[in-house]
Amino acid sequence: MFLTLKKWFAPTPKLATRTIPRGQRVYAVGDVHGRVDLFHDLVDKIEADDAARGAANTTVILLGDLVDRGPDSAGVLDAAIELGTRRRVRTLCGNHEEMFLKSLESDGVLRDFLRRGGRETVLSYPIDEDTYNDLDFEQLRLELHRIVPERHLQFLRGLEDWIIVGDYLFVHAGIQPGVAIEDQSTQDLRWIREPFLSAPSSSDYCVVHGHTISEDPEERPGRIGVDTGAYMSGRLTAVGLEGDERWFLSSSSAT
Repeated sequence: MFLTLKKWFAPTPKLATRTIPRGQRVYAVGDVHGRVDLFHDLVDKIEADDAARGAANTTVILLGDLVDRGPDSAGVLDAAIELGTRRRVRTLCGNHEEMFLKSLESDGVLRDFLRRGGRETVLSYPIDEDTYNDLDFEQLRLELHRIVPERHLQFLRGLEDWIIVGDYLFVHAGIQPGVAIEDQSTQDLRWIREPFLSAPSSSDYCVVHGHTISEDPEERPGRIGVDTGAYMSGRLTAVGLEGDERWFLSSSSAT
């Protein structure tokens, strides 16, 4: 009996410390979803925080889902492109970017895209609501080819599926547990929830992701979720990483 109790109350083994390589600093930004106001404010906070912490080789990672649901997806894409002209930025492809690109080639995908927040994305480009409502799916798809600028398409086509920095793996949605990163499907990297969210921690990387909304950033053994539902909560979050440190920055406003 004593042995059983001793085993029962044994402390949980600590996970290995996760680190970013010396001299580097990373800020990973959660799902923006068309909230260009929050994006600009959070970038300002990242700039100030980065300067206050001193010199480093800093990378800003946008975790995907820049578009849809919020009011100014086109503005967010412009802001992300501009940010990349003055500092190192890497951007992941989320499920909403995937749908946006595929909707340009398929009326069926366009229909699904519009139901999942794509309507707001389309209306952030130069098309008025009356014209939007008058077009059928084929007509609207052809109109998208006219109104979406080539710089946005080039940006979207160049998005990454996963990024590794030190002991951290950055993906949009998550990973399939037990599958090597090079063997992960883009479907899982962009869309997965379970079994990723409930899986025991992997010993290889700490996964930093968006996609699944939580009221506050989620820190779990082996993963950090930073999607705080900007388009509906009015709160956009980033995690900062340097050495074995991590911290959070956020921008908030009325929805």
